[in-house]
Amino acid sequence: MTESVATQLDLTLLLPRPQRVRRLGGNWALPKTVTLQADAGGSAGPAIDWLEQALQARGHVLERAGSAAERHLQLRVEPPLFGEPLPRHASDQGYTLTVSGGLVSVAASGARGVQDALATLSQLIRLAHGSLGQVELPCLSIEDWPDFPVRGVMLDVSRDKVPTMDTLYALVDRLAQWKVNQLQLYMEHTFAYSGHELVWKNASPFTAEDIRELDAYCAARQVELVPNQNSFGHMHRWLAHEPYRALAECPEGFAHAWNWTGEPYGLCATDPASLAFLEGLYDELLPNFQSRLFNVGLDETIDLGFGRSKAACEARGTERVYLDFLKEVHARVQRRGHVMAFWGDIIVKRPDLISELPRDAIALEWGYEAEHPFAEHLALFQRAGLDFYVCPGTSSWNSIAGRTDNAINNIARAAREGKAAGAAGLLMTDWGDNGHLQPLAVSYLGLLLGAGLSWNVSDAEHPSRLDVPRLLDTHAFFDSASLLGRVAYDLGNAYREAGSLRPNASVLFWSLIKPERLFVPAGVTPETLQSTLAYIERVTEPLPRARPLTAEGARVVEELGQARDLLCFACRLGIARSTLSKPDALAELSPALRAALAAELRELIERHRWLWARRNRPGGLDDSARRLEQTLKGLS
Repeated sequence: MTESVATQLDLTLLLPRPQRVRRLGGNWALPKTVTLQADAGGSAGPAIDWLEQALQARGHVLERAGSAAERHLQLRVEPPLFGEPLPRHASDQGYTLTVSGGLVSVAASGARGVQDALATLSQLIRLAHGSLGQVELPCLSIEDWPDFPVRGVMLDVSRDKVPTMDTLYALVDRLAQWKVNQLQLYMEHTFAYSGHELVWKNASPFTAEDIRELDAYCAARQVELVPNQNSFGHMHRWLAHEPYRALAECPEGFAHAWNWTGEPYGLCATDPASLAFLEGLYDELLPNFQSRLFNVGLDETIDLGFGRSKAACEARGTERVYLDFLKEVHARVQRRGHVMAFWGDIIVKRPDLISELPRDAIALEWGYEAEHPFAEHLALFQRAGLDFYVCPGTSSWNSIAGRTDNAINNIARAAREGKAAGAAGLLMTDWGDNGHLQPLAVSYLGLLLGAGLSWNVSDAEHPSRLDVPRLLDTHAFFDSASLLGRVAYDLGNAYREAGSLRPNASVLFWSLIKPERLFVPAGVTPETLQSTLAYIERVTEPLPRARPLTAEGARVVEELGQARDLLCFACRLGIARSTLSKPDALAELSPALRAALAAELRELIERHRWLWARRNRPGGLDDSARRLEQTLKGLS
């Protein structure tokens, strides 16, 4: 292979992009058998498997026990030498990788750095030019380290998807190869707490054994599995039942925009029984994790002061009552040997109270719109001397196919402003509000960007320059035709075509699951819906020509096809309803049109159930499908 061909290897497609890369000139033709020599403790277990798989896919073989004289790959556990001093976390987690003189040499301070170096090397091999068994790597030197010490992902496993263990194992492997080092599973009612079967019996919850196995799997891949149990608001799955209802702020129910049933919503902050209840949950949940961090939630306490704590809130202030409850929760977390993390959305309403937060608590600043004021809020925690994470979102939920432009700009802003403020971590959130109707394939775009930008923030300065479709095809979809990434990217921008841009959702999503509401909002017309339908059909036209190399890629084709068809149905339903004098009265549609739309939706619901079962446990599926079945009922 000539020098000009070898240097065509596009290093911008590495994920995350390394901090420093220096070309040394020339190329190295890999031998058919690549021999490995590793220091004790430097093998980085699963990462060796990733490397072996990458070599096998290119027609080469890895031999794990080569002598010093015949080695082609050397792993050394020793402090890597960087061109300039780095922050402590960067030098601890960083690595150097050199390809030169027929040798790949890796140096890192520990197994984490070795693993990250091997992840990069595996990507270089996949991206390298050369025919089967004749791969050439460009000679180069890489100095690499993360900008954020913690690069995490939080999955919503409570609304309503509970992933199978196989789904989680595959995702952990993928995230670890993207250098993500923390995973949280957001729980409300999906852990099988003993004696609380009434709450979780239909949810297919995680058992203690499941969590211990997942924890060990994560640890072997240098990923910290962090316990997460909401502990204040969002407790309606518990409080809807006796005897838990007595713990509620509003035992008779609390009506709000997220609650279709009027169930009780949050715990009563002034009832000591609420804290005793939480202690029981913590004592059963926490021993299953190696991590000493614990996310207790405490977000969106929207009913606080509207029920049993009303008098206390009027006398002391709502945020003061909130802070007092937070301190009580913190004391119980601390007594159990853990560090408390909590969502910061409530306390930022009273900046004067932030200085009273426990000094070891970690504030999680979340915001999911492109213009969220991360810098303004982070400054409040920074001045108080607290550690904090910045928490953008994948923009997948309440959308069916995602909100691509919003996701990119939200994540990039979070990375830029989080790094500038000294955030200890970037935690990507992937929620499942209103039935978790979006497939996992839609979340990959945000998860991939979060991994890349939390490692190398410089890419967040000009996010429009990132070739997101190619990154998706290279690292998530493995599409040899390089089509799926562009389809996912463009389909995720259908929300813009429809107009009426709304926070945290797509208008097409609401039109699909809220048949009892007036459909056509300001700015959405039959013409915009018709143009949106044409846009969706145009950008997804290449989908059948995708050539995924893995079973996961084939599943992505199916999931993107379902997202496309749900959005097309939403457009057709909207166009039909916009002809009515009362657009929310589906019964006024002609019988023939109602029957046609009902048949289309019925098939989509069946496919939703089938696709769900391929990645997730059955619990929650009926609740999810019910969102679509309400619309079907209106058409029947």
